[in-house]
Amino acid sequence: MKAERRALFLDRDGTVIVDAGYTRRPEDVRLLDGAAVALAEAASLGYALVVVSNQSGVGRGYFTEAELDRVHARMVELLAEHGVALDGAFYCLHAPQEDCACRKPKPEMLERAARELGLDLARSAMIGDKASDVEAGLAAGCAAFLLGEGEGATWADAMAWLRTK
Repeated sequence: MKAERRALFLDRDGTVIVDAGYTRRPEDVRLLDGAAVALAEAASLGYALVVVSNQSGVGRGYFTEAELDRVHARMVELLAEHGVALDGAFYCLHAPQEDCACRKPKPEMLERAARELGLDLARSAMIGDKASDVEAGLAAGCAAFLLGEGEGATWADAMAWLRTK
């Protein structure tokens, strides 16, 4: 069966939620301004919403997988309050020095999501706040958009771009 659905691949910290630096407590999770509204619109445009995030804090021993799961659950809860549901989430738990196959900028998490969820990478897009997010998206054959801090691109800018895809 040919993959038909396009996806919006999303980094987590600094893209969907505020980057608090190795977030380990659910009470520290806050949605990034404009993220929920943008994701609701993207879903209405037919995009599957898939988080793909490096979480090296687990591999570095800064927090446990259970803590990561609780932070993820809180993000899902906050998104649900805005009518947004994720179609999937893929996390790389390795420390950078482990040189794993899944850590962005390598495209493995996006490719795995495409296989498991039946997504068309060529019709998909990656949005993140770091060059490694853009590199992973491009390496997987997706379009890619870089959100910025301060005077950089916002979720409104990202959605204007996404509407052209």
